[in-house]
Amino acid sequence: MSPADVSTMAAKVLLAAFFLSFLFGAIAQRTHFCTMGALADAVTMGDYTRLRQWALAAGVAMIGFWALALAGQVDPAKTLYSGNRWIWLSAALGGALFGFGMVLASGCGSKNLVRVGGGNLKSLVVFIVLGLSAFATLKGITAVVRVATVDRVAVDFAGPATLAHGLASVSGWTPAGAGLLLALLLGGGLIAWAVLNPNFRNFDNLLAGLGIGAVIAAMWWASGHLGHLAEHPETLEETFLATNSGRAEALSFVAPLAYTLDFLLFFSDKSKLLTIGIVSVAGVVAGSAAVALAMRTFRWEGFGGTEDVANHLAGGALMGVGGITAMGCTIGQGLSGLSTLSATSFVAVAGIVAGALAAFKYQMWRITR
Repeated sequence: MSPADVSTMAAKVLLAAFFLSFLFGAIAQRTHFCTMGALADAVTMGDYTRLRQWALAAGVAMIGFWALALAGQVDPAKTLYSGNRWIWLSAALGGALFGFGMVLASGCGSKNLVRVGGGNLKSLVVFIVLGLSAFATLKGITAVVRVATVDRVAVDFAGPATLAHGLASVSGWTPAGAGLLLALLLGGGLIAWAVLNPNFRNFDNLLAGLGIGAVIAAMWWASGHLGHLAEHPETLEETFLATNSGRAEALSFVAPLAYTLDFLLFFSDKSKLLTIGIVSVAGVVAGSAAVALAMRTFRWEGFGGTEDVANHLAGGALMGVGGITAMGCTIGQGLSGLSTLSATSFVAVAGIVAGALAAFKYQMWRITR
């Protein structure tokens, strides 16, 4: 394969990533899909509708990923979330910071991108602060702290730290077979919990869960199959084209925001290349804007006061630090990571939920004061 062929393949991967993230943004804008909103609805009003949307999306993504793995379309041992280290402390603490921050910032990274597409200038500020703090935690001052502290605490496994590989090691099954069985049990349970509620079954709710879950699974195919090279013609090494991690990736919205700012700030540097994460950020904003304009819901929105500014600045910073520490957000770990049955992802999601619940209590305390 020639370098020109590799460039063509990379372009196809980027085009697929933009199209899929455009769909994500459009669906999220149309259906109000939001993990933070889902938790808030459940805690404050006892309404589990949006939580069922999220559960349906997680179940579909999980079954979709392992169906692709069983079909040989993706390698479950070569994803961003399938490392041999179970970084449980980083996932728990980082997840908690992210969860607390997303409540202060009125939504996670993906929700703020969706709101940017709808004309929300507060979310644009969150985007910038989140991206900067994420980059600092990838390569800057908070990265030094992260590596020297929580990242040192981990459990090392002989193989990938996923539930599927753990079951395969004790059962003698293939990881793909074990993964699909677990996906059918866990993901199927999430799907059943969502759709068996008669009040849930309407167009928007089904579109949110089925659509976003399918987008996550399709992103795994685009990254792990369409962009996979067993041997790059220049490096002679296995490569996943157009990824920042060098492994198969799906949607996530913490590190990609940092890479987007880096790309824009150093655009003239020819070493800066478009990646799946960067085009996904643009795709979500574009998809959201398209639906907001079509439905005539686009409107400019700014901050309501000093405390509102402070909350969004703090929330963006906490999400950037926490999301990188936990290796993902409500979408990165919550949907993409959980779909791979990564042990780290389960801890990260638990941390996000715990952090969000703590933030709700903090907000109630502020109101009572």
